[in-house]
This record gives sequence, structure tokens and C-alpha cells, in this order.
Amino acid sequence: MMVRPFAEAPPPEGSAHAGAPLAPDVTPASHDDVVMALREVYDPEIPVNIYDLGLIYDIDIANNGDVAVQMTLTAPACPVAGSLPQKVAETVASVHGTGEVSVDLVWDPPWDMSRMTEEARLALNLF
Repeated sequence: MMVRPFAEAPPPEGSAHAGAPLAPDVTPASHDDVVMALREVYDPEIPVNIYDLGLIYDIDIANNGDVAVQMTLTAPACPVAGSLPQKVAETVASVHGTGEVSVDLVWDPPWDMSRMTEEARLALNLF
């Protein structure tokens, strides 16, 4: 499936867009479908997916299939700050049943290790 850009103009810094309006006869994706896709996205420096790291703060799926994601990074100076939100937008937009996808990078509340799943802590030996 080809992912088409959400908008012609580049998104503001800390934002990313992908996808296209969902056809009216297509059922919107489920929250679980989006989460499953997000579990395929990794920060290249950390061997745990971004969802289990606790970097995804909110996923909102509208009735028309549009998806809004709020995410953060482990630190503001993270080297993938410029590219990871776009990777997230494109990954979510590749899920069947998603329309236009917007990803906003937020810093409040700040990320900390308490947001990680137990599986992520085990993978990183943080017990």
C-alpha cells in the first residue's frame, strides 16, 4: 500500500502527517490494529518498540478513520526527534482502515521509565 502525504506543506516542527481520507465504505481501523502497528516501530538506539517504551501518550481514532497520535521521546535531544514522528505517521497510515494521520510530539508530561511496560523493562534488564 502506498502512503500518500497528508498535506503539501511541511508540518510544523514536532508534527508529522501521512495518509489520505478513508473511503466512506471502509470500516475504520481498531485501536488494537494501530497499537499492533506501533509495536513495529523502534527507536534505533533502544531494542524495545515505542509503544512498550511508553512513548505513545494518546491514540484517537475518529469515526471517519482519521487518527491523531500524541507521542514523546525519551529526551528532547533525542537524535531521531526529526524523523521518528514521520515514521510513526507513515506506519499508522499503512494500517487498513486509517485515513489521515497526524502525530504531535509533546513534552508534557515528561517521559520517564515508569511509563514502560513490564515486557520493556525485562528486555532492558531494568528490574
